[in-house]
Amino acid sequence: MLQVLSSAWALLLGMGLLMVGNGLQSTLLGVRGEIQEFSTLQMSFVMSAYFVGFLGGSRLAPEMIRRVGHVRVFAALASFISAVMIMYPLLADPIAWSLGRVIIGFCFSGVYVTAESWLNNAANNENRGQALSLYMIVQMIGIVSAQGLMLVGDPAGYETFVIASILVSISFAPILLSISPTPAFDTAKPMTLKQLMDISPLGCVGMFLLGGIFSAQFGMAAVYGAQANLTLPQISIFVASFYVGAMLLQYPLGWFSDRMDRRFLILLVGVVGGSGALIGMFFGAQFPMLLVAAFMIGGMSNPLYSLLIAYTNDYLGHEDMAAASGGLVFINGLGAIAGPVITGWLMGDGVFGPSGFFLIIAALLFITAVYAAYRMTQRASVPVDETGMMAPIYPTISPVAVEVAQEVAIEADQEEQNPQEVA
Repeated sequence: MLQVLSSAWALLLGMGLLMVGNGLQSTLLGVRGEIQEFSTLQMSFVMSAYFVGFLGGSRLAPEMIRRVGHVRVFAALASFISAVMIMYPLLADPIAWSLGRVIIGFCFSGVYVTAESWLNNAANNENRGQALSLYMIVQMIGIVSAQGLMLVGDPAGYETFVIASILVSISFAPILLSISPTPAFDTAKPMTLKQLMDISPLGCVGMFLLGGIFSAQFGMAAVYGAQANLTLPQISIFVASFYVGAMLLQYPLGWFSDRMDRRFLILLVGVVGGSGALIGMFFGAQFPMLLVAAFMIGGMSNPLYSLLIAYTNDYLGHEDMAAASGGLVFINGLGAIAGPVITGWLMGDGVFGPSGFFLIIAALLFITAVYAAYRMTQRASVPVDETGMMAPIYPTISPVAVEVAQEVAIEADQEEQNPQEVA
């Protein structure tokens, strides 16, 4: 672990600051939109636009890096991110914000692809798993820390937007000045969606539904808080609770995943997470219960990402896992685009109001559980001793880190099966 920190501390520090900026701008927009009297549906399109850009960036960033190199792509995307964050308070219009969110999503996706390939290059076979774990922990800590910065300035002003822009600008200094040399870049070509669906219907359907669940959390939680008349400190704690749950429950669920039928665990995760959403829907007026709901939802839905990838891997050879993960990430991105829009419509005054936020999350989690139960009747489970290890992955990372996680899981699985050969 110390070796990883000594070789990649600049990258981890930079990515931590970057995640603080990203987490801050997402929550800030949700609160500021209510102040500007944007409708919930308008805000849903604003939040959905981020995932449109993110999906596009994950597909186009690799080609950009191949053409002009890591450093130029990194610096160019950084300038756009900072500029857009300053633009938000100057152009308080839902259309301008939506366009800005597309740009922000595209740029962050490209930055993640670049940084994660650098991280992979800085690590070696012995510490790559530790490096990836540290990277994801830093990401979650960054998002949680961002919620505390919401209390520094007035969301009706411009100070907090400036803070987010400054954090993003500063984050690139340690990375660009300390990371060398620039790595070679290559990614696996994803499988076709038809091939993926034939191999793992549950993996594909679950990833699509999970995209809607996660994007509702990341994009609409602050909108819910503002619409439900929570105070600014309450909104910050509420949003942070999703990610605290994700950090604390990721590894315990991974432990269970490697020791039982993963379809049954997916079913349980869906039921528990959906039950948490119902708690928020019916008892959300009590703030402590609201935090319980957020913790349960985040703690179940975020680990579900890596659980679905691990389940799909159970039906694949090692040589196909990276390609399959790229397709699953793409499917998740499609669901993420639709999530905020549907959530915003349900949260409208003429529909369910604020409780629509929890309604859509509960529905998607319960549908995931029901479909997992159905798939258990369609084919026999893979024996537990024949399944691979689950690599802990968060939905916030790019396809590059997903591929790295797959490599780590494969190496760990091979070492467990053939310790003498690996040694």
